[in-house]
Parts: sequence; C-alpha cells; structure tokens
Amino acid sequence: MNLQNILNEIEKVDADVYERLDHVTRRHVFQNFLKKAVLGAAPVAFGAILNKSYAQTNIVNDVLNFALTLEYLEAEFYNRGVASGLLTGEALTTFRQIQKHENSHVAVLKSALGGAAVMKPNFDFTAKGTYPDVFSNYRTFLTLSQAFEDTGVRAYKGQAPNLMSAPAVLQVALQIHSVEAMHAAKVRYLAGMKGWITSSMGAPAAVYADDAVVMQAGVNVASLTGMAPDRVSEAFDEPLSKEQVLAIVTPFLA
Repeated sequence: MNLQNILNEIEKVDADVYERLDHVTRRHVFQNFLKKAVLGAAPVAFGAILNKSYAQTNIVNDVLNFALTLEYLEAEFYNRGVASGLLTGEALTTFRQIQKHENSHVAVLKSALGGAAVMKPNFDFTAKGTYPDVFSNYRTFLTLSQAFEDTGVRAYKGQAPNLMSAPAVLQVALQIHSVEAMHAAKVRYLAGMKGWITSSMGAPAAVYADDAVVMQAGVNVASLTGMAPDRVSEAFDEPLSKEQVLAIVTPFLA
C-alpha cells in the first residue's frame, strides 16, 4: 500500500487527521511508517493510525468487526487444514500461502479496531456434523474452502457502501477483497473447476443464492448480448448482505 497516498486521501475528508495523531508531526508519521514498512510492520502501524482516527465510529467499527469475524473463521480453517496432514504437494504450498494471507488480514483488522475488536469465536467446521470429514477428505476441504472464499468476496462487496465515509478503510477493505477473489479462483483451479461462479452452482447453497443474475444496472445482459444466462452470470459477482453472511457462517460457530 502507498501509505503517503492513504494519508493524503484521509486529509481530503479530514483536514485534522494529523492533529488526531498524538504528539507527532506529519514528517515524523511518514518516516515512522517507512521504518516499519522496511521491518514488515506497516499493516500494524496503519492499523494503529486508523484506530486513532476513524475506527471509533459505530458503522465502521461494525463493518470491521464483521470482517474480522469472517477472517477469524478463514484463518482458523487454514490453520487447522495445514496442520491436519491432509494436504500435500501444490495444495499444501497453496494453502500455506492462503493461511498467511488470512492471518495477516486478522492482524490488520485487530490492529485497526484496537480494544473494540470482537473476540475470536470457537468454530465447528463440521457444521454440526454436515461435513464430518472436513479435515480428512480433500474434496470436502476444497468445498468448504471454496465456500468461505466466495463468502468473503461477496461479503466485502456487500459492506463497501458502509465504508464510503471512511475512504482509507474502504481502500484497505478492497485490497483484502481482491486477494480473497484470487484465493477463490485458485481454489477452483485446485478443484478442477472454472475460476468463476456459474449461476447458483455450489455448496452450501446459501453462499450462491441470488448469483444467477442477468440484470445489471437495469439492463438484461443476456438479451443485450445474446449470451446464455449461465455465461452472463459468470461475468458478474453479486454481493451478500450482512444477514445472508451471518446465516451462512452460523452453522460453523461452535
């Protein structure tokens, strides 16, 4: 991330942003960021700034905690999956990298929220017995990995309007969103599938509800292009509401 650009964007909507930072000058802030970036601690530093300047607002806090809960779920899923011994070869290499990404997302969100961060819940990845072999059957593991990644992509998209008043936070959310989308495509590749969602195909069904959409911006794209509805649905990804996401995730809470 370009930290100076982020600070500049914040200053456009909040001329007092630097004054919100305790006992430091503008030059000192950026120099400190650069030092931390070299040490690999830039996300933590950025989170600290957000915590001081914006994360106290209720709407932003709610969205960040909602995202944090999803990231807790994904990080724990991959922590257990990598440790299970189920994964080998390319799959192990891939999921180790995704594991690092998801744990990084948890770290930056917790840092941004500070003391307002929700606690990590306990998880039941069998979903009350629906997926009893999740960490012993590779196909089941891929199914849930795909479901969690697609849920994450669509959840971030659904919350974007609630972050319009906090552009720096929105930028970070979109940076996470795009990485989740790359995860989703990679997992599909490992499963021998196309890299995108077709219509409402996938499991659990709730993840893919309402994805068979051909109307975009009031235009029937199938009629406009002559493409089959399934092909049109592949060209667009739909958002999920907070309520839809919570309904998907709840069975996986212990």
